[in-house]
Amino acid sequence: MSTRVSPIEQLRAEIDDLFGESEEQRQLGDTLEEVARLGARLLLQTALEAEVTEFLCRNRYERRKAAKGARAGSRNGYGDLTVKTTAGPVTLKRPKLRGTTEQFASRLLGRGVTKTNALESLVIASFVRGLSVRDVEAALTEALGPDATVSKSTVSRVCEAIKEEFDAFKHRSLADVELEYLFLDGSHFKYHAGAKVEPVLVAWGITTTGKPVLLHLAPGASESTDAWAAFLADMKERGLRPPLLVISDGAPGLISACELKLDTSLRQRCLIHRARNLLAKVPKHAQGEVKAEYWRIFDDIDAAPGTAAVAEATKRAKRFATKWRKLYPAAVECLEDDFCHLVTYLRFPKEHWKRIRHSNFIERTFGETRRRVKVIGRLPGEQTCLSLVWAVLDRASKGWRGVEMTPAVVRRLQNLRHELIAPDDRQHDEEVVDEAVTAAA
Repeated sequence: MSTRVSPIEQLRAEIDDLFGESEEQRQLGDTLEEVARLGARLLLQTALEAEVTEFLCRNRYERRKAAKGARAGSRNGYGDLTVKTTAGPVTLKRPKLRGTTEQFASRLLGRGVTKTNALESLVIASFVRGLSVRDVEAALTEALGPDATVSKSTVSRVCEAIKEEFDAFKHRSLADVELEYLFLDGSHFKYHAGAKVEPVLVAWGITTTGKPVLLHLAPGASESTDAWAAFLADMKERGLRPPLLVISDGAPGLISACELKLDTSLRQRCLIHRARNLLAKVPKHAQGEVKAEYWRIFDDIDAAPGTAAVAEATKRAKRFATKWRKLYPAAVECLEDDFCHLVTYLRFPKEHWKRIRHSNFIERTFGETRRRVKVIGRLPGEQTCLSLVWAVLDRASKGWRGVEMTPAVVRRLQNLRHELIAPDDRQHDEEVVDEAVTAAA
């Protein structure tokens, strides 16, 4: 017996499948463009289903006798309905009814809807204006005309479903999440009237099984120690256990918060952020050469993970410093500053090196979000901004790649966890690296 799948469930599956494609199969920007179209279809389809539920006064598969005040009639499949938009035609599944005492007429699909840019207007109004009942009603009236407005109860059902999904994400337990790696980053948006850009703080990680997971998202007035400490404390209060490694940029507030709240975890400083810091101290005409030599410090290290790999990177850093110190002393000083945390990743399995040495992955996704809201200027509120960023990251996370977890990799990670119990050994390793870099000067 085949399982009947509703059009809404089919659309959700299409979106999940879209993000399940590999990076080689589809660029993130193209993926998000397609998600915007599928998201619009999903929202309209949900609204149509909600109208039918309101008309019959009962949910799908709910018996008439069990629903108080239910009308006569039942659902009878779907018919295709094409809506033309500036992005091209989009097909919806229009519900059919039978056995009703009066004809069902959708208030959403008013006269002339196939000749409008209804989907674009709906997406902008819903995802950018914050998914409030009043805003969605106003947008539908504007896009489809006064005869095509939907009732408040229908709009409320659509908005409430999305709000509940985000609220569930924010408050869910993290006790069952076992992390090896935790990535922390923030991106800035304008979402408060009269205020400058403010950060949205985000955490995602890779579990002990090698799977990626989006963990937390919250606003912050700044990337201060207090803001990041509260962010991390919230996750710990919901049961998240400290990871083996934290990967972040060099923001002082973030580093201080990690030392306060995740003091048993190792820390990796993002190599991409450090490269930008270093190149900012080099004239443009020399940046290409210096950049290439910077990455030669960390790329293609053949030594075994651990002390040998760290020693090899330290030797390369010494050669870099010898070559460039006289011309660009500030750039060399930038490299040497906190160098021991630039090479922490070399203690981990070699299969994971390129994945855990930077936090730039989520920043690229942030870039797509910023590009989409740039034309708006300021998002109309904190909740709107968080909903938009979460919507992008939640769908994008379905396609994020994890890391390979072989028996040898797992043993290496377990050994590192045992080493963390002996902080004196950890301090000794950092001192050895500091001494090597100082000698290189």
